[in-house]
Amino acid sequence: MLIGKACRFGGRVRSGVVSLFTAPSNMAKSKFEYVRNFETDDTCLRNCYIVVRLDGRNFHKFAEQHEFTKPNDDRALGLMSRSARSVMEELEDIVIAYGQSDEFSFVFKRTSTWFKRRASKLMTHVASQFSSSYVFYWKEFFGEQPLLYPPGFDGRVVLYPSNHNLRDYLSWRQADCHINNLYNTVFWTLVQKGGLTTAQAEDRLKGTLAADKNEILFSEFHINYNTEPAVHRKGTTLIWEKRDETVLKRMKLPNEEEKDVAVTRSRRRVQAHHCDIIGEQFWEEHPDVLEDDNC
Repeated sequence: MLIGKACRFGGRVRSGVVSLFTAPSNMAKSKFEYVRNFETDDTCLRNCYIVVRLDGRNFHKFAEQHEFTKPNDDRALGLMSRSARSVMEELEDIVIAYGQSDEFSFVFKRTSTWFKRRASKLMTHVASQFSSSYVFYWKEFFGEQPLLYPPGFDGRVVLYPSNHNLRDYLSWRQADCHINNLYNTVFWTLVQKGGLTTAQAEDRLKGTLAADKNEILFSEFHINYNTEPAVHRKGTTLIWEKRDETVLKRMKLPNEEEKDVAVTRSRRRVQAHHCDIIGEQFWEEHPDVLEDDNC
């Protein structure tokens, strides 16, 4: 019970005492409520996968100021994946997420009704959960290296009506990962091991194809690109998987004293994969990720 300021809390005043959450019907609306009509209807079309993609805002500068290792910083990649897992654990209608470099895509199942399928709600929840997780878990991956300022992530929402469209989208992002990582691997090898300046390395790579870049790595630096870490070449795919886990549970058995008993149970957990998702093998091994197109 509070005294005074009834209008602020929408309460009912009785002899100078405010009773919260008991506003009479004539106080439920006001002459100002018409402003709600200015809101845009951004409900996502039904029976479509909802993809929320986040990208780091001005992450080139962020990486420079936080001294990320080039061409790939495993601490930063691990932090991105941990933040993405936090998003999936919070929003369980996300069936798969794919990330590389400073971006992550989150796929909500076609039948999802989270936040009434409002694009703005979905995007802001994903962005805020991801950003706060990035800050929260920073120390876990970077130790005592300070976070100099908060990172920023922008987001967009795109709808895909079929499994074919969604797979093409994810294939596009993984192909982008390959193209960018191959270029960056050769570029920084030329700078760090070849002694070139960044301008010279950029000049050297102008007009080169993938085969040319692979040849530079192999013939000049004895690096086989195909043996580079898969997380760098393929990115990170997160999906839900059931895993058995054994825990000790305190139990009292008939005619016996209490004791710890090993109990095995199956639980859904977010698991990371660093593999090809363009071909068929991944999808054949995980047929429950996508919904049936005929539903």
